[in-house]
Amino acid sequence: MQYTTLGQSGLVVSRLAFGTMTFTAGNADMPSVYKTGTAAAEAMIGRALDAGITLFDTADGYAGGESETMLSRALGVDRDRVAITTKVGFRNGPALDRQGLSRRHILRSIDESLTRLGTDRVELYVAHREDPHTPLEETLDALDAVVRAGKALYLGVSNWQPWKIAAALEIQRARGLAPFTHAQMHYSLLGRDIERDFLPMAARYGLGLTVWSPLSGGFLTGKYDRGNMDRADGRLSGFDLLPFDKARGFDLLDVMRPIAAAHGASLAQLAIAWLLARPGVSSVILGASRMDQLDDTIAAAGLRLSADEIAALDTATALAPVYPHWFIQGLADAPMAAALSA
Repeated sequence: MQYTTLGQSGLVVSRLAFGTMTFTAGNADMPSVYKTGTAAAEAMIGRALDAGITLFDTADGYAGGESETMLSRALGVDRDRVAITTKVGFRNGPALDRQGLSRRHILRSIDESLTRLGTDRVELYVAHREDPHTPLEETLDALDAVVRAGKALYLGVSNWQPWKIAAALEIQRARGLAPFTHAQMHYSLLGRDIERDFLPMAARYGLGLTVWSPLSGGFLTGKYDRGNMDRADGRLSGFDLLPFDKARGFDLLDVMRPIAAAHGASLAQLAIAWLLARPGVSSVILGASRMDQLDDTIAAAGLRLSADEIAALDTATALAPVYPHWFIQGLADAPMAAALSA
């Protein structure tokens, strides 16, 4: 296993993390996602620990809180060997205000999460989504209170726009509040949007990055084909959240197959190894509902890609330029710069 510190904090984490979004004790809300029962969950947690994984990810909104409870039970006496991330922001109850990032919801939710997790603190507490109805200052004050109370050691943010993260960091700095140490964002060969604005911002502020859905909802495992996107065992059949171009995705798989074959690796391992080689990536969260899936993706920690292989994958998934990036790049181009200055 590889290890690193998370952002500018001193927290050491494994570069592969284990995500428990699929864990359920019977929640039927999203059967394409919540499908890993107690026995399988405990076995996979044990396998992750044996592999050297020290970062485990959950959220209060996963399966109505069942994921947190199951993670706690599966870790058992190994709790102090690991860092736990849990999150707040998505709906976690039927009442109107059981969602968002208000002070009331955050302070109530952290206590409930700690009860389900059977611990007195989590290492990482993450604002899971933006809340357009709550002033940013209120959210940051509440998260600071969580840290000052010793209920979380570090703070993170997930699925926020880069400008809002930057604004939050400046407010935290100016007011002496506990800062965000990292962000948890979607990033994959088919989802490279964060390269435009988030990654430069994160580098400027020294933010760490943990990655969710590195396999684009399972698409990059290669289990789908052009004529069948509705596999009953596939997440995309009931939780097609990620808006990537499926045709382009199949073209990418054709590029990936010979590279993976040259290493004797799976497509999933290749996709994760590419992420581990990206600047700014601290840890990649592995999601699995079966042991064979977890075993396969854990092996990505030992896969090293050549510069040529990385370049081939980069070219196959290059981002289309958007404004103002095409203008900025154009200014760096010698002929255009000369024309504009003439």
